[in-house]
Amino acid sequence: MSSRCFAVVGALLALIVSPVAAARPAPLPDASWDRLPEWRGFNLLNRFHRDWATRPFEEAEFQLLARLGFNFVRLPIDYRTLIVGTNWTEFSSAALEDLDRVMVYGERHGIHVCVNFHRIAGFTVASPPEPLDLFTDPEAQRVAALHWSTLARRYAGRPNSHVSFNLFNEPHGVSALVYSNVVARLVAAIRAEDPERLIIADGLEYGRMPVPELIPLRVAQATRGYAPFGLTHYRASWVTGSDSWPVPVWPASRVNHHLYGSMKQEYQSPLVLAGPFPVPTRLRVHVNQVSSRARLVVRADNAVLLDKLFVPGAGEGEWAEVVHRPEWNSYQNFYRRDYTAVIPAGSARVTVANTDGDWLTFREVGLLPERPGAVEVVLRPGSMDWGERQVGTVEYRDGDTVEPFRYPEALGRDWLWRETIQPWIELRERGVGVMVGEWGVHHQTPHPVALAWMRDMLANYRRAGLGWALWNFGGSFGPLDSNRRDVEYEPLEGRQADRAMLDLLVGAAGQGGVAVPPSPR
Repeated sequence: MSSRCFAVVGALLALIVSPVAAARPAPLPDASWDRLPEWRGFNLLNRFHRDWATRPFEEAEFQLLARLGFNFVRLPIDYRTLIVGTNWTEFSSAALEDLDRVMVYGERHGIHVCVNFHRIAGFTVASPPEPLDLFTDPEAQRVAALHWSTLARRYAGRPNSHVSFNLFNEPHGVSALVYSNVVARLVAAIRAEDPERLIIADGLEYGRMPVPELIPLRVAQATRGYAPFGLTHYRASWVTGSDSWPVPVWPASRVNHHLYGSMKQEYQSPLVLAGPFPVPTRLRVHVNQVSSRARLVVRADNAVLLDKLFVPGAGEGEWAEVVHRPEWNSYQNFYRRDYTAVIPAGSARVTVANTDGDWLTFREVGLLPERPGAVEVVLRPGSMDWGERQVGTVEYRDGDTVEPFRYPEALGRDWLWRETIQPWIELRERGVGVMVGEWGVHHQTPHPVALAWMRDMLANYRRAGLGWALWNFGGSFGPLDSNRRDVEYEPLEGRQADRAMLDLLVGAAGQGGVAVPPSPR
């Protein structure tokens, strides 16, 4: 026998007796479209974007996940990483073999593999946009169906406990009818090759809205855990204007940073501050961004204290940055400036409103009483989400520098339950399996704030019995290699581990999820 043959035989024997091959993972739970398990895991971004995130999947990562107690991975894939060049009807054999290995890794280590097209032919939330529109273009729909039928045929017969298909990432801007028609075509393509395959569809409006119209298609649905957006995506480079948002806190005020004008009457509402204001008080509004046109009006009781019209445009102006939105033929400039007024002594109620035009955002509102030694107290919005009215009246307590504002409702665990969980529980009660396909906090959010918010999210997921996949395992949202500036990392198998976050997640993954201690209130 040649030395080469000896080497091959030796390698095979080593594989047979190695810990990786010999390990017997716990059986994965059964999974069906109407009943999804309490999966615990992560998104792995190895094929997330053709231009900057394409690398082979590694068995060592699956081995580490299994040892830590996790049993689920979602693979958000850019279809362009699977095809040959620009020919979107021809798959790369090397890319498919990489996916084949993932299936083996998952089976070997007891980890469910959920394949997702983060960029599908004709649709993506990433950049650049697709040249064709999946929701309107027959060719994009044909190719998208071809891609799914190819994968369905390749992995036909693998048990649903091990493999699922998540059709495409975060649809938005279309009706439930249009969405369900596209989903129906993709489902038909998959089931023609593998009739029993477990299929999961994301909710509408970036995964936040359940879609009852999909129930006849017998597919499970996935939601998201990115609320409030100003906390989870603070200073995210791909979110325009996020570098001007207030530093997140948790729990947070429910004050929204938008003030909507007459063009958004369904959302138009003032920020209301209830006094009394016993001494003259300087009010400062830091205006961040203005869309098209807006009129900032501040009133104390019935008196107008400030009436400022904003009309952003091209060239130089009082704005700090010009932002032109050609799709709406409008300007949404950043001002990043303070506008002030003095609240008269004896005032009982102050309103800050946008009385005309589209919308503006504010970073903070400051109040400085005109008395010796007084310091300014600052109200910062807790929500940057779109389409929220201001809720209730904020009580201002003059002279209290520790807790100067009392809010009608805080953004906290109960709010998260109502906003992000309850609608999906209602869908599940109609017989649909539900899970959380993505959730997490970008690394620019202060670490204690991120952990407090994650603790509340995990408590709610456990209470609801929902499976989840954090975005991501290694990266800016994850417990490994996240490059947070306020964390002391520990080495873990060649990676940099955020021990506090990892411990929190491992604790929640144990025994299908364990009780999570309450966050401070």
